[in-house]
Amino acid sequence: MAYSIRAFRDEDAQALSALALAAIRVVGARGYSKQQVEAWSARHGGAAMYRERAAQGHAVFVAVDDTDCPVAYALLEPDGHLDRLYNHPDHTRRGLAAALLQAAEDHARGKGIERLYTEASELARPAFERAGYGVTHRRDFTIEGPNGAVPIHNYAMEKRLKARTTTP
Repeated sequence: MAYSIRAFRDEDAQALSALALAAIRVVGARGYSKQQVEAWSARHGGAAMYRERAAQGHAVFVAVDDTDCPVAYALLEPDGHLDRLYNHPDHTRRGLAAALLQAAEDHARGKGIERLYTEASELARPAFERAGYGVTHRRDFTIEGPNGAVPIHNYAMEKRLKARTTTP
């Protein structure tokens, strides 16, 4: 199957919401407890969130299959915060996370952003590390779930971008 990366379109919103929830529930279950996955899923915004974020100037990079169906995405805020990186469970381990992180980095460089940073899940951490991000610290906190507060963790990570030099 061939994949490509393109910019977000309003009609992608529902598909991105569904694929993020599938990733949290299926892939997330490989590194987090059932209670943690339930609480994480409950915090996920719906389709309207994607349209709102894009309208606010956030860059949303969408990986699509050969039928133009979204299968993964990354959301980069104007200050260099990579807020989201999700792959649909049926499309993991195909290089999509790396391609999306590269698209976000290229965009950031073009905007003069010198630092990318994120809060990576236990499962996303290796993809970020392969892309050159370093862990600054583990974040242990609680989130509200259907049955009360649930302890969870992720990793604060960052990548410094060097200015590209041009040779005359």
